[in-house]
Formats: sequence, structure tokens, C-alpha cells
Amino acid sequence: MFRRYGKQCVATFAPDEVRVLRKVATEVVGLLTDGFDHGDPVVDRLFPDVYPTNSDDSAEFRRFTEGDLKTGKIDAAGAILAALPSSSGGEVRLDEEAAEAWLRALNDARLAMGVRLDISAETDLGDELDDAVLSDPSSSRVFQLSVYAYLGYLQESLLTALTE
Repeated sequence: MFRRYGKQCVATFAPDEVRVLRKVATEVVGLLTDGFDHGDPVVDRLFPDVYPTNSDDSAEFRRFTEGDLKTGKIDAAGAILAALPSSSGGEVRLDEEAAEAWLRALNDARLAMGVRLDISAETDLGDELDDAVLSDPSSSRVFQLSVYAYLGYLQESLLTALTE
């Protein structure tokens, strides 16, 4: 997907890929703005307690850092939205700074989806997807697992291109 050309990472996206990426990035922004709720396990995953054994210290740390962290995550998702071509698809060219923002945003999206899909480090994504397809090939879970896998592929290809 992503290839390195000089100082840029370049990829061409089909219209369906653009729609999926636009939707994912928009949902991350929505989660961090209108939908921001400390009772949501996704928010807990994106903003974990720094001091899990000391809730007072964690709350104090959060008070001083959460706004900047949230802004950074929104900006990273915005970098995806800003760089995507029109709905008809096309090429994306990222300099190093934009590529790093994309990597952060893709990571946030995968973390959020992983919580919603109940994916852990022990989950075999291939087995999970196979089971979902066997259960109901037209289910939303099949689509969501496919998007999760696609985001991982995209993240890996961008990281590889960035480090070449």
C-alpha cells in the first residue's frame, strides 16, 4: 500500500477505502468530542490511568494532561481527513510529520475498535474473522473485523515506508 518516494510516503486509495478511512477518522473525532465519556471503556483504553494503584494521582495527572492529549488525538485524526482524496479515490502523499500523525490516528482507531470488538493480545484475528464469516457472512462483525484488519495492514505498510 504505502511506498516511499524520496521524503514522502505515497499510497493510492480506492473509493471504498477513502469512505472507510473517512468514517473511522470521523468516529474517532466524535468519540473525543461529543461522545467523550470517562465511563466508556474505549476512552479508558485511549486515556489509561497513569497510576493504576493511586486514583488520586491519576486524576491529578489527567487534569493537567488530558486536554492536550485529546487535542493531539483529534489533530491526528484530522490529518487523515485532511490528506484523503475525494470520494472517488486517489493518491495520498505524506511527509514525515503527516505520516507520524496518521500512525497515531490509526493506532487510536485500532485501540477503539479492539475494545468494541473485544479483541485482546491473545486474539487470533484470522480465526476470529473466520468464525464470524461462518456464523453470518453478512454480519456487521465481519465488516468491523475486516476494517480492523485493514487498519492494521495500513499502519504496518506506512510504518515500513516511513522507516525505509
